[in-house]
Amino acid sequence: MADRVYVIAEAGVNHNGSLELALELVDAAKQAGADAVKFQSFKAEQLVSKSAQKADYQKAQTGSGETQYDMLRRLELSLEDHQRLHDHCSEREIDFISSPFDMPSLVMLVERFNLPVLKLGSGELTNAPLLLAIAQIGKKLILSTGMATLAEVKEALAVLAFGYLNMKDLVSEKGFIKAYNSNEGHALLAEKVTLLHCTTEYPAPLADVNLRAMDTLKHEFGLAVGYSDHTEGGVIAHAAVARGASVIEKHFTLDRNLPGPDHKASLEPAELKLMIDGIRQIEICLGDGEKRLMASEAKNRELVRKSLVTLLPVKKGEVFNEENLAVKRPGNGVQPIHYWQWLGRKAERDYEADEVIQE
Repeated sequence: MADRVYVIAEAGVNHNGSLELALELVDAAKQAGADAVKFQSFKAEQLVSKSAQKADYQKAQTGSGETQYDMLRRLELSLEDHQRLHDHCSEREIDFISSPFDMPSLVMLVERFNLPVLKLGSGELTNAPLLLAIAQIGKKLILSTGMATLAEVKEALAVLAFGYLNMKDLVSEKGFIKAYNSNEGHALLAEKVTLLHCTTEYPAPLADVNLRAMDTLKHEFGLAVGYSDHTEGGVIAHAAVARGASVIEKHFTLDRNLPGPDHKASLEPAELKLMIDGIRQIEICLGDGEKRLMASEAKNRELVRKSLVTLLPVKKGEVFNEENLAVKRPGNGVQPIHYWQWLGRKAERDYEADEVIQE
């Protein structure tokens, strides 16, 4: 995840509980040019209480006649579904990622699939037991920070530092801070954790995006940063890349008109491809930061720059002054920065009017 932006096509639960639809999402992500396609791994009874209500955006898309628990039960992927998706991703040469929302799902992703990188959504930022388990396993982690303050992000990182260090201290908040404040803890966080700025609303209002918070996360914690985009369209993801995001995560769907909680705030495949194509163009445009003459512009330098040019005929021994010396194109003569050095200087030969002066 260094120079090339790592693009995660977030399938999430946009498969609507259908393995066939999930496999189509893998194909669409690959065709759009994504580096990874991400799903969500959970057991409804482990994730949510049976009385929990849906979020407003979920009610708007799926109605309010069922609980969040009932909705999530319909959207679960089985172990066999995960296996098919993992294998299909391998065949299609696209990374398979999933976000665990509970301990059994984490164990499945690690022990069955040995995923090198895990992704946690913003809702798990304060789930200290899950954070600790991931770190103790030693997995790299992409962590979204929606709804969080800097203090809450620091708390999460402290738990991760403790886990990555495999400290033998009693698990405690004091131990977390000790780990976070250690040089070894910070080194492991920098090696293993990427923070994603995020606004947890679907779709996210532009006024609440606050992309500069991505800079704050990088400055405050010294970790790689990226952006999990819940806005409509792909332009904000492009802005995040230009601002230094190393990871972009974006929801996508095969059809925004499908029933389900996240389809309306997702990109369709053609839009996802446009967004990713734009990211790749921005990567090229960002360059290495050195200000220099570029090969493509070298041929234009003499054409568009200027030189010292005589306005009038100048005889040998005559003095150059403001009446007979000017600055004009092309730029293959004495450069204009030397204009004042030539004022009052005697001509060493005859010059015609409108002649470019050469050294």
